[in-house]
Amino acid sequence: MKNEVMRLFRERYHDDPELVARAPGRVNLIGEHTDYNDGFVLPMAIDHAVWIALRRRTDRSVELYSVDFQERDAFQLADTGCSSSGWIRYVQAMALVLAEEHELVGFEGVIGGDVPIGAGLSSSAAIELAAARAFATLSHIAWDARAMALRAQRAENVWVGVNCGIMDQLICAAGQEGHALLIDCRSLETRQVPMPSGVAVIVLDTATRRGLVDSAYNERRQSCHAAAQLLGVPALRDVDSAGFAARAADLPELLGRRARHVVTENERTLAAADALASGDARLVGRLMNESHASLRDDFEVSSRELDGIVEIARQQRGCLGARMTGAGFGGCAVALVDAAQAAGFAEAVTLEYRAAYELHPNVYVCTAAQGASVA
Repeated sequence: MKNEVMRLFRERYHDDPELVARAPGRVNLIGEHTDYNDGFVLPMAIDHAVWIALRRRTDRSVELYSVDFQERDAFQLADTGCSSSGWIRYVQAMALVLAEEHELVGFEGVIGGDVPIGAGLSSSAAIELAAARAFATLSHIAWDARAMALRAQRAENVWVGVNCGIMDQLICAAGQEGHALLIDCRSLETRQVPMPSGVAVIVLDTATRRGLVDSAYNERRQSCHAAAQLLGVPALRDVDSAGFAARAADLPELLGRRARHVVTENERTLAAADALASGDARLVGRLMNESHASLRDDFEVSSRELDGIVEIARQQRGCLGARMTGAGFGGCAVALVDAAQAAGFAEAVTLEYRAAYELHPNVYVCTAAQGASVA
């Protein structure tokens, strides 16, 4: 995709780009619905990215041609609000937040990527961080991954109108090649966790998209908050399994199941990070399987297709574990697979899922990639 974006830049502007900025998508290996409970997540930046080939302008405007949408759009850096819509809104939102502290230089160019849109792999965060890299380079803004991730989160919260947590932007900004990133969503402390050799991370897109997710997502957040209040803690992050077992009877049955997922998922996430670091991929796989069961039964955010593709994945040779990933109700699952079996695994899952559900899944064999960068 980088070469295609650069080719189209040369075709449109009859010159080489001044720079090329990129930022990756991400998949969350484990740690679901823990972020808004001040808990732990373990995402990995993937080798699918958004690229912007660009050159500076002198008139404080930003003009981009989108490869994916085959359209040109633009905005002015003097704008005081988000005047745009669609894909470029994420670029303008990033500009508005950066402009609160810095004088920005405009640019023109071509944007494109191979992060699947709407699949829960953070294509929006990839656009934001690629734009942040472009603005930072042209405008001589020092690059601090954590600070830039917070700005990108603010851009999405304030100007795009999505009440996202910090995970997507932080992994897209701070990922390291060959590593997952353990994030403490309360302190924002991070730890780079090396991925074991000989295993592949495979994203399984069910070809279904989340429906009515906003109301269900908000209900889960409210349930977690209510459970924390009844347990007398700031957030469910502050409860361990022993403490929960001692107090579970104090909670209504539904709140108890919601809270049990968060408490045990935090413990699974920390255990998975340690297992990855020690090269114990089989333990990580078992923890992923347990995570899916908890998301399905206690948190109730899976779906028929997600359960189906996870079960099909687990039946294949070389699969160490699989789980739904993301908010749920549709979207993607993720599997940890013996790298030597990855190609056969991908083909078998595609054929069996298509036959069972009459849907064509998109299967992506991924490696852990670098966070936002400039080429």
